[in-house]
Amino acid sequence: MPLDSLTISHGIILSLLLGFAIVHSGLAALRPWGESKIGARFYRVIFALVSIPFATILIIYFFNHRYDGYQIWQVQGVPGVSAIVWILSFISFLFLYPATFNLLEVAAVVKPQVRIYETGIMRITRHPQMVGQLIWCIAHALWIGSTFTVVTSIGLMAHHLFAVWHGDYRLGQRYGAEYDLIKARTSIVPFQAVLDGRQQLKLSEFLRPAYIGVVAFVLLFSWGHPWLVEMTARVSF
Repeated sequence: MPLDSLTISHGIILSLLLGFAIVHSGLAALRPWGESKIGARFYRVIFALVSIPFATILIIYFFNHRYDGYQIWQVQGVPGVSAIVWILSFISFLFLYPATFNLLEVAAVVKPQVRIYETGIMRITRHPQMVGQLIWCIAHALWIGSTFTVVTSIGLMAHHLFAVWHGDYRLGQRYGAEYDLIKARTSIVPFQAVLDGRQQLKLSEFLRPAYIGVVAFVLLFSWGHPWLVEMTARVSF
């Protein structure tokens, strides 16, 4: 594969990631103003109509170019690696999708709300999506081993690390001292607050129907993964 085409694909994915970060974080920052003008439900619809197509383009482009560039390592034939990658991917989804616990709000069926809480997975880390994305990136970079996947992972993590600061800043602006207390009792690094005694895990908080939904989604996604690869390959970009 020509070197110039590799450079183009690496640059395109970084440009797409930057564009998504600007749109996604920008709309999150404008949420209070937007909701005051058009209401929470309509703003959530606009947020989804912009973010979901953008994310879909990113996913398709990643699937179609994931082996671009240089092959840094190749471990797909190493015994046990496939199981490790699957387990890491499964764990990543448990962190990535705590927002699905309020599906009616996600779909704007009921009025979307901003909440602050420190139960369940938030006792492990108050930024579970960042942690989930990190685990996902490690798993996929390990499995694929291409420079394109590594570059994509770096771009994804740059956005999520910014989102850690941005999320804390927005919630701090909205809730003030109340959120400062939550920050003091939780941690960004997984299990840090548990290990130093600021939090105590409670199994009952994880026994929720939403987790059953996440597990079912991961199993379904794993089963349909070959089909998804085939479908995205039919999109020529």
